[in-house]
Amino acid sequence: MTAPTDPPAAPKPTRIAPIVTLDAKSFWEAADQEKFIGQKCGDCGKFTFPPRPMCPHCHSLNRQDVELSGKGTVHAWTIPRHPHPFGFRESPIVAVIQLAEGIRFVSNVVGVGYDEIKQDMEVEVCFEPTMNNHKVPVFRPVTK
Repeated sequence: MTAPTDPPAAPKPTRIAPIVTLDAKSFWEAADQEKFIGQKCGDCGKFTFPPRPMCPHCHSLNRQDVELSGKGTVHAWTIPRHPHPFGFRESPIVAVIQLAEGIRFVSNVVGVGYDEIKQDMEVEVCFEPTMNNHKVPVFRPVTK
């Protein structure tokens, strides 16, 4: 009889951890918990990204962190090839995502081949691990 073996360990993440600024601290803390949040002005009600201390529309300091739907569409994308992106086994798809809330968010699209991504493709947020036990929001195609 042979001794049971432990399952192979998951590969360590190679993606670089986010740089956390004071303005974006709540965003990254939520991402670590797999929550996708954004900022909304408490006065004019408009969403903004990236997080900032003042509303760029009405200049209010009344900022609110709100959970976002995580739904959107691919607005534009690129595939960086040279130099090879550090922290990735293969070049990621870097995309501008038009979120349902009306703001645009730059991220990666995963779970789709280079030749399969299309403009206006419906996507939803998911989270990938990074070095130092953090997570970042990325997007995958919506399965129907």
